[in-house]
Amino acid sequence: MAKTAIVTGAGSGVGQAAALQLAREGWNVGLTGRRVEALNETIRRAGEAAARMLAVPCDVADAGQVQKMAAAVEKKFGSVRLLVAAAGINIPRRSWEVLSVEDYQRVIDTNLTGTFNCVRAVLPGMREARDGTIVAIVSDAGILASPKAGAAYVASKFGQRGLVQSINAEERQNGIRATAICPGDINTPILEQRPVLPTAEARAKMMQPQDIAACVMLAVNLPPRVILEEMLLRPR
Repeated sequence: MAKTAIVTGAGSGVGQAAALQLAREGWNVGLTGRRVEALNETIRRAGEAAARMLAVPCDVADAGQVQKMAAAVEKKFGSVRLLVAAAGINIPRRSWEVLSVEDYQRVIDTNLTGTFNCVRAVLPGMREARDGTIVAIVSDAGILASPKAGAAYVASKFGQRGLVQSINAEERQNGIRATAICPGDINTPILEQRPVLPTAEARAKMMQPQDIAACVMLAVNLPPRVILEEMLLRPR
């Protein structure tokens, strides 16, 4: 019987790549993100695996929407055994000199609170089954701050990495494990929010979304007795 996953940020980038790989490997996948058109495009790309996908638009920063999304996925496919928290944003005006309160809060709400809301929605079912994996797409900016990432993004990613550590500290006794994937530069749409856009040549040298999806599958496919707590990835 196929297991059920939820992937946030599934309309583009790493979330889309992870959702496609999971469906190809036989998982039922609930796709969530703000734009239903983007989620439907992911399903279109899945080909024969599209039948194992369900698009449920949702703002992960809204706890009520997240609970309804998780309930819809469970109603369709059954109890969730995997969460891939890939939803993330940044803003162009990100340095301390220009960062606004509103932009700071928006980044924290999506990247950090959004991850919390999704974890909170799936933990009860994972505890009941004594089986669950949570993979958060963090960033190397969650390990070492850089001016390139900006203060809000750095704060959100340090916090997201801490959430993963807290899951392992508290929930491993309940059969639940969590992995923080901390990549450097990836060629995804979030690059469009940089104050200075990278060139096509620079993008080609970056990691690609499918590279990070392969790391997600590594964390997922390890024996249940193993927790891969953290991965730091950089372009070669």
